Amino acid sequence: MLEIQLDKVINDNRISFHISAKAPKIYALQGASGIGKTTCLNMIAGIQAPDVGYVRIHQRTLVDISNQVMIPIRDRRIGYLFQDYQLFPHMTIRQNITFMTAWNDHIEALTEALKITHILDAYPIRCSGGEKQRAALARALSTKPDLLLLDEPFSSLDDISKQESMTLVQQIFETWRIPIIFVTHSQQEAQQLAHEVITIA
Repeated sequence: MLEIQLDKVINDNRISFHISAKAPKIYALQGASGIGKTTCLNMIAGIQAPDVGYVRIHQRTLVDISNQVMIPIRDRRIGYLFQDYQLFPHMTIRQNITFMTAWNDHIEALTEALKITHILDAYPIRCSGGEKQRAALARALSTKPDLLLLDEPFSSLDDISKQESMTLVQQIFETWRIPIIFVTHSQQEAQQLAHEVITIA
């Protein structure tokens, strides 16, 4: 179950975001540039606080402003793939993936499924855009999250890599059965991948 109701005013613009679902879905979050799509993801993840609202996943309340509940980021069990991936350049891919947890059988299976075992000892600068994305995705999934957030995950990829990445996200959803929220400017991406499109106006 996923319940989100968040409101925040930024520069006289009110951002309002709402989800209520009993079963996992893939959501596409759309809206004009600068409208606050990334802010919505940041509020869910705990990077920014909403003015009003709540976030509940599987009966766990992560945020409830009216009751002064704000669970720390590390305890939210939310995976977040940032738009620029935010891999640490001084760390190997292996070290980036295990930044939040120790190497284990789950992470080993992840790296095999994402086809990045050959770059584990490489540094991000030596990796392609698609490899960096899969490494960042492995890091986001390393702690077995209850929710996955993707900020424009396909925007910097070529057409072939984009299609491969969209297929990968679909496979992750089918395997993990967790809700996924991704930001996109593309109607085609939203229509192909999302079960529901949410527009921030």
